[in-house]
Amino acid sequence: MRGLRIPESRRSRQLRRDQTAAERKLWSKLRDRRLAGCKFVRQERLGPYYADFLCRAERLVIEVDGATHSTDKELAYDTQRTAFLEQQGLRVLRFTNVDVFDNLDGVIMPIFQALQPAEASRSTDRPLTPTLSPQAGRGSPAEASRTTDWPLSPQGGEREEG
Repeated sequence: MRGLRIPESRRSRQLRRDQTAAERKLWSKLRDRRLAGCKFVRQERLGPYYADFLCRAERLVIEVDGATHSTDKELAYDTQRTAFLEQQGLRVLRFTNVDVFDNLDGVIMPIFQALQPAEASRSTDRPLTPTLSPQAGRGSPAEASRTTDWPLSPQGGEREEG
């Protein structure tokens, strides 16, 4: 059975290797359970499509659309793709490359809110602010126990992809 998915695995690897600059920038905030402690994966095969980012536990798909998503034909394809994913019980959030580059906070906040349980998002007792997860497993024990409030800062133990 495992060998039947080799072409899909190769395509996923290629898409991860050839990710866009906007995807790379957003991935730096989603990887290692950095956002709300939720695990995201990149370029996951979902039916005939590949999701840019997927949080399996929350059934949340994040799509980053570049300049190639501007014609009527491409927009219709995106609409069809979103409809398919929603029929599978997934929630889909779409952002443009420009959103990621020019307003990363404006991209992270709706993702963070979508990851919150419904009752937590209605509660006024505590503010909904994204935090870096202490579970990232990097650095010293003191670093691992630190939680940084929004906005995410480079001092929060993040490392560049390389």
